[in-house]
Amino acid sequence: MSTNRFQDDYVFGLDIGTRSIVGTVGYRDASGRFKVAAQAIREHETRAMLDGQIHNIEAVANTIADVKQRLEQQLDCKLKDVCIAAAGRVLKTVTVNAKIDFDSETVIDDEGIHSLELVGVQNAYDKLKEQVDDEKFNFYCVGYTVIKYYLNEFEMLALEGHKATSIGCELLATFLPEEVIDGLYSAVARAGLEVTNLTLEPIAAIQVAIPEKFRLLNLALVDVGAGTSDICITQDGSITAYGMIPFAGDEITECILKRYLVDFDTAEEIKRKCLTEESITFNDIMGLPMTISKDDVLETVDSVVRNITRNVAEKIKELNGGKSVSAVFVVGGGGKISSFVTTLSEYLDLPKERVALRGEEVLKEVDFADDTIKKDSLLVTPIGICLNYYEQKNNFIYVSVNDERVKLYDNSKLTVMDALMQAGFTNAHVFPRRGHSIEYMLNGHKRMARGELGEAAVIKVNGVESGMTNSIYKNDRIEIEVSTAGEDAKYEIRQIPEFHSTIRIQINGQYVECPKYAEVNGNLASEYYHIQDGDEITIRNYNTLAQVLGFMDLPYTSGIEVNNIVAGEEEPVYAEFVIRYPLYSQEAKEEVVPALDSDYDLYEPEVEEVEEVVEDQIEALSEEKSAQVDTKPTDLNEDAIMVSINGKETMLQGKKKYIFVDILDVYPFDINEGKGKNLVQDVNGTKADFTSPIKNGDLVRIFWEG
Repeated sequence: MSTNRFQDDYVFGLDIGTRSIVGTVGYRDASGRFKVAAQAIREHETRAMLDGQIHNIEAVANTIADVKQRLEQQLDCKLKDVCIAAAGRVLKTVTVNAKIDFDSETVIDDEGIHSLELVGVQNAYDKLKEQVDDEKFNFYCVGYTVIKYYLNEFEMLALEGHKATSIGCELLATFLPEEVIDGLYSAVARAGLEVTNLTLEPIAAIQVAIPEKFRLLNLALVDVGAGTSDICITQDGSITAYGMIPFAGDEITECILKRYLVDFDTAEEIKRKCLTEESITFNDIMGLPMTISKDDVLETVDSVVRNITRNVAEKIKELNGGKSVSAVFVVGGGGKISSFVTTLSEYLDLPKERVALRGEEVLKEVDFADDTIKKDSLLVTPIGICLNYYEQKNNFIYVSVNDERVKLYDNSKLTVMDALMQAGFTNAHVFPRRGHSIEYMLNGHKRMARGELGEAAVIKVNGVESGMTNSIYKNDRIEIEVSTAGEDAKYEIRQIPEFHSTIRIQINGQYVECPKYAEVNGNLASEYYHIQDGDEITIRNYNTLAQVLGFMDLPYTSGIEVNNIVAGEEEPVYAEFVIRYPLYSQEAKEEVVPALDSDYDLYEPEVEEVEEVVEDQIEALSEEKSAQVDTKPTDLNEDAIMVSINGKETMLQGKKKYIFVDILDVYPFDINEGKGKNLVQDVNGTKADFTSPIKNGDLVRIFWEG
């Protein structure tokens, strides 16, 4: 296969593993197949890496340089840019929930969804900080996956275009510590290469082993390397969890080393040969020749393999919500021991055929220039590193935030918000903040009065005003004036919607709407009372009889009936209750008079009779009251009116509206004396009751008849 003419399209991928470094160079052709133009593998001469972590940067750099040189010789060209992957051992994953509430029903657009996801990433940062006890906390978010979306608390596949009062999501975010990134970049740089793309080993492996069309299924991928076994879970089209256990191929090698008294490299060779040969010959550390069978080796390592697979199975169940998955794909050299997949299936309670080593089966879309290269599970991750370049070009760049240099993991989708979060700005610095809210109890239920919204942050990118979702690039200069908080909530009793409702009752045949009363912490409160945090407010659904009479400006007297039963002042009066207010005292022992709305003939009293009634009442009044009655103002306030009561000009004041009963406050007439059988009341010659309105200039009469 000729490859020279595709040199400009080459992608160089390095799988920097604990035991070896695999270099792969290739390109994707027009049909979508990946063509491997060259490949080189070199094992570390020393234990320069442990459990996927670089310990000796110089030694690893020398091995990378050797792999690079071998590839350049095969291709007859120079290699400068490289794609790498970080081991799952150092990966931190956090699953969080995020939610955004709207003040009113809102149409959800791309910006709203992106804002929701950024809230989720910020929540993940905060949660990771709680988990990592390190004052020098410096992790980079290298990717996130939305597991579920929610619309008004209901699960949805997509949000865009829907109307909602709230949106939410469940999100899986992945992070890498700075020291791991710096170690990888330093080793690569010393080998004369520049990183053009960074991914994670589990993501690279799943790129090949579990294509996206299969991720609707609940599957697990296990990449068994030398130092770690990386685990990935898929379900409903997404990667739902990452995990790792620190047991892998090196544990098997060390078991062989101890059993047969050989060095590490000899033990590795024995492990590989037992995969293909029935009989294995070697020299132990004493120089003695030894020959063992394949079955001897498998029996020797059985307990170690079972320990590894048991831990892998437990981790898979933990990541999958406490239950097994539907199937498992195994890749990597550590999983090639024949008993690995069978014991793993036992611990997961899966049929043997549901746990399989993936190699040639998943590399069908890959062609090798060297026909001698065998497609097996060792090559899945190296090929995946190259393929990931086409899906998502990632690297680290620098930008400035308020003149501070910030390092970012560039996934080709960086926004202003990504830079702000890495610089330490939180959602509270960006989004407008509400003032302090008031939480109180209303009739036993929790209520909240929200504070006012403040101003959103002012953001500029390279001097131009920008939004938090705007894309950013290498060396961009970002300036931010942080958001402000609005005024604290101020809420009065009269603003509670229920407070404005009324109770309709019937008094002497007339319907009256009485206001409800509010109690705060057990005490009656004014409608202008400012509600405080923790207040317990009760709006009664009844009034006491005294409150009804007070509203009507009627005095309490004996003989008042509520639903035909004589009642005291504290008697509760609910909606539609009927009150009968007597028009004379019980002491008069006369027949009960008709209701105010009953028919009766108007009686024109003689002037002498009216004067006699008035004179009797005046004798019972105090001098102060008499003086008040005789007072006739020269100028009326706008809330005062003049009416004629039984021929006497009288002023009413202190209210915006007046009803008939208000004249009893200023006119000397006792309705309880009962000086006749019937009480006559009229306004301008028309029969009236206590609730009839009166206006300026009205002629009012009230007297006893018969």
